[in-house]
Amino acid sequence: MTDISPIDRIFCAIDTPKLDDALLLADLLSGEVGAIKLGKEFFTAHGPNGVRKVADLGHSIFLDLKYHDIPNTVAGAVGAANRLSCTVLTVHASGGPAMLKAAADASADAGAKRPKILAVTVLTSLDNDDLAAVGQTGPAEEQVLRLARLARDSGIDGIVCSPQEVSLLRGEIGDQIALVVPGVRPEWAGADDQKRVMTPGEAVAAGADHLVIGRPITRSDDPVGAARRIVDELSKVTA
Repeated sequence: MTDISPIDRIFCAIDTPKLDDALLLADLLSGEVGAIKLGKEFFTAHGPNGVRKVADLGHSIFLDLKYHDIPNTVAGAVGAANRLSCTVLTVHASGGPAMLKAAADASADAGAKRPKILAVTVLTSLDNDDLAAVGQTGPAEEQVLRLARLARDSGIDGIVCSPQEVSLLRGEIGDQIALVVPGVRPEWAGADDQKRVMTPGEAVAAGADHLVIGRPITRSDDPVGAARRIVDELSKVTA
């Protein structure tokens, strides 16, 4: 845990169709966060050129498109993303072992500069009732663990899980893969639409490697100040 600096632990989510707003935020946060996460809303509006413009500001890019399709299609998408020089990409673990392996193999084709592949387990907007509604029985923790093991065995670099599953996964799969955690909210920020949340310090203390944090930073009147408050909190945990 102590090998990662507090700044590098923060993946700041900027997902907006307004390119000027995204570039302004990214510029303000240069040197303040470890990477910028760009998702479906941004990518749909601005595509690869938008990603390149954010990267040109000096940021590592976490391209969060959560690929979930047949193995050949996902492999092709990862191959295309390789050419954007992203640092991190996401797929859905529920796509199955063949799809996960195809994503890992396609990433490896980029060589030493390949993007790390993260597998999304259970979205932090879902709780046990939501899972039951779509036919997944058992508590969220069991589904997360099942998918995490599948991703690990398929050659995936890391797992996306809620803060509540971090300790469980560390106990079951150790340090074999990275844990990237959304649903993180400082005490001074609201929960928004996340249902399984934790503070940044709590999440890192539980074993999280990286934290996905969006609105507490991006919707703050002082994004740089908000990012620095989180870094200060993490510094106390990792010192």
